Amino acid sequence: MRSNPIKKYAVLFFALILMFFSCKKNDKIDTNSDLKLWFSADTVYFDTVFATVGSVTRRLVVHNGNDGKVVVSSIQLAGGSASMYKLNIDGISADLVKDIEIAGKDSLYIFVRVTVDPNNQNNPFAVTDSILFLTNGNPQKVQLLAWGQNAFFYRNDVIKGNLVWDSLRAHVIYGSLRVDTGSTLTIMPGTKVYFHLKSHLAVSYGASMIVAGNLDHPVRFQGDRLDPFYQDLPGQWDGIFLESGSKENQFNYAILKNGSIGLYVDSIGNSVQPTLRIDNTIIQNMSADGLLAFGTFIESTNCLINNCGGAAIDIISGGSYDFRQLTMGNYWNRSVRTTPSLYLSNYTYDTLGNKVPHPLTKAYFGNCILTGSETEEIGLDPDPSVPFEFTFDHCLLRTLKNTTDPLHYLECMVNKDPGFVDVLNYNFEIDSISPAIDQGIPMGVPFDIKGIERGITPDLGVFEYFKHP
Repeated sequence: MRSNPIKKYAVLFFALILMFFSCKKNDKIDTNSDLKLWFSADTVYFDTVFATVGSVTRRLVVHNGNDGKVVVSSIQLAGGSASMYKLNIDGISADLVKDIEIAGKDSLYIFVRVTVDPNNQNNPFAVTDSILFLTNGNPQKVQLLAWGQNAFFYRNDVIKGNLVWDSLRAHVIYGSLRVDTGSTLTIMPGTKVYFHLKSHLAVSYGASMIVAGNLDHPVRFQGDRLDPFYQDLPGQWDGIFLESGSKENQFNYAILKNGSIGLYVDSIGNSVQPTLRIDNTIIQNMSADGLLAFGTFIESTNCLINNCGGAAIDIISGGSYDFRQLTMGNYWNRSVRTTPSLYLSNYTYDTLGNKVPHPLTKAYFGNCILTGSETEEIGLDPDPSVPFEFTFDHCLLRTLKNTTDPLHYLECMVNKDPGFVDVLNYNFEIDSISPAIDQGIPMGVPFDIKGIERGITPDLGVFEYFKHP
């Protein structure tokens, strides 16, 4: 059956008429004095912004919910050119624009940045302003709020002599900061150290780094982007490097998060004391290794190392190590992880690719939880020509290895769920049905990382289960 061409053209004609009048309606300027714009937020909020350092850009959506077009008489930054805020209004960088049109049921975008001027305050301070809108004589306002923070900045700098950092102001590192030979950097409780992208802190031969945090005021190391998107983003800074020959480094109650390598410890220093003594410390969310040790001497108690893209603990080229009441929980989920969480070797390679053995004289793990998301989390890679000494003493292990050898495995549990409270939210405390409860022996570590007393039958790992009354 043929279609009727007259009927078809009539339908098309009426459709065009309807579209014409619809467009004319939306093109009509609405001059109603009661008209209000709609905003995506009543306050544009910025997290802590370091003085002199620009913030991330925030977006404000200004929406005309009316059918007709509106003309916004003015959009103005209340503080004008003297404000610490900068606006981009519908593609125009200005602190005042006039007579800007918004079609019916349409929007415009305003992008906001802030750069905080330094002052003499040590504590964070509020930086406020507002964006003023005038439409058909009707004023509206959106608040702007940022928290400013003064800080000490270091850009490719060198520390000489004995320097103490306190917690009155944050410390921000750009590029590199080196503790020079013979020098000591001491970091006091509650201090916050921030690293810009690709930045690191290095401790030279004969130098030392003392991190003196405490239970209530740990020392924090992390990237300098503080807005929510970066809260748990790994790889934001390169790491802390305790170089070959550095000596008597101490970390107590430190938190290292969101870097590439948490701590790199290279070779034994010129001291009979450990190259690194690390206690009550959390290393978390590193894109590569949490703790990378190269032929060195480390003693540790009450540490938590979790969620790393490589090994949580990577021991290369031998050395001597003693870890007690350690929790290693590697549930990395941002990419495919091919490295076991704990890797032990007693060799390296020279520049020609030849294997160079170095004895692993001691790798002791007592009352530890060593687990993760892979079926094999213990990597043992020995060269038989030199010693390869390791002991797991009263540990919970995630492994496919035969653990019946009493020379290396003492009263260990294998492949049991440790009962962590919430690994997705980095809570590695153990719950009430954890098999780790009361399975340890006294290790000379009477309190856990939260200050809870362990008693004569301590739980495995860094946290002692505490039943609240």
